[in-house]
Amino acid sequence: MEAGNDLRDVRAEPAQAREALAKAGARTDDLLAALPDPALRTPGQRVAAASATDAARTLRAAFMDAHADAVYDELTDGRTHYVRLDQLASSAATAFPGLVPTAERLATERGRPQAEKEGDEIDQGIFFRAILNSPSAGRHLLDAMLRPTSRALGLLPGFLATGTADLGSVRLERTDGAARLTMCRTDCLNAEDERQIDDMETAVDLALLDPSVEVCLLRGGEMIHPRYRGRRVFSAGVNLKSLHGGGISLVDFLLRRELGYIHKILRGVLVEDGATRWSRTVEKPWVAAVDTFAIGGGAQILLVFDQVLAASDAFFSLPAAKEGIIPGASDFRLIRAVGPRLARQLILGGRRLRATEPEARLVFDEVHEGEELDIAVERSLDRLRGSAVLANRHMLNLAEESVDDFRCYMAEFALQQALRLYSPDVIDKVGGFTAAKRTAVFN
Repeated sequence: MEAGNDLRDVRAEPAQAREALAKAGARTDDLLAALPDPALRTPGQRVAAASATDAARTLRAAFMDAHADAVYDELTDGRTHYVRLDQLASSAATAFPGLVPTAERLATERGRPQAEKEGDEIDQGIFFRAILNSPSAGRHLLDAMLRPTSRALGLLPGFLATGTADLGSVRLERTDGAARLTMCRTDCLNAEDERQIDDMETAVDLALLDPSVEVCLLRGGEMIHPRYRGRRVFSAGVNLKSLHGGGISLVDFLLRRELGYIHKILRGVLVEDGATRWSRTVEKPWVAAVDTFAIGGGAQILLVFDQVLAASDAFFSLPAAKEGIIPGASDFRLIRAVGPRLARQLILGGRRLRATEPEARLVFDEVHEGEELDIAVERSLDRLRGSAVLANRHMLNLAEESVDDFRCYMAEFALQQALRLYSPDVIDKVGGFTAAKRTAVFN
């Protein structure tokens, strides 16, 4: 009976619902605080904790289903301010106690390995699913994430003056009207972590905001790994060592990369006065050059590029089923690119697509041997400088992927990916993958 009353109360008018949510959240927090840390709990204590958190999450979902627009309007002053994902979640924790984890709870979670966490990010998944499912709030949040970051705006004058920026894991250089982004995490074969996500979004912003840039290129740098020493590598996907250690977050990594730099490559960066009086965003054509391999997240980002070139010995792989997580927006975009059967083979079956296979032409526009790839890249950059390229690119992207379709996909992704992060099979698998250093993937 109490659970039924709680559900009714969180769906009531906003003031009553907020109070009911806060009380329910406090009850759950008190229960969890009385228990040992997750890794030290007995089986019975784990059952009690899971039962309490599941009940609380049912109430949070019901609250957000009823009040998502009102919550978002309060956090953004009636949608007069653009608030990014991390700040929105932080503000929600303060304004609506019991809705999402506080900064203190998240800090505690970040200090734990993935297998020993409470799973508080699932509540953030519930929150963002409801926000993104709202046509008005969701669209406004997408716009907030298309705006340039404060870091990029701070670095922009220096980049405009010098044409170079070393961001740490990404180097950016402007030559002859082309912005060349080089991923250079030599320590991990360009496997992505939160540091690289921040650097990538900053680099994309700088490239798009520079008016002298006509076209952009993304490529992996030369590695020092013994097996790939001196060779370029595009990307090994998510950094599984960081994931196992608890360093891959829902908001700052998994949602930010999709709604941030990847979406900006596709849609452009949203600026205050627009690119021109007729446009809200600054867009540029993008080329990707894949040397050696594009695995997981590295494969995902290729699906938003205008042209993708590959070395003849390169391969494309989305080992989502093996890792146990959802491969970003690939489930949304890959079917359009390669068709449903091949998409299922790649995502569900773990098929590796080599550049020389006939089906690879659905992913790679051109395949070249050795030094010929460098020449082909320059030809591709020149082709995309045409005066009508931007307008046609804009219309092609609009026809292929509507903003609302993407928004609805990301709403469900926010929750489903959060649930996968804390699934027992993922926690078991990621430890095994880290220990093996993915040697099987690279063979």
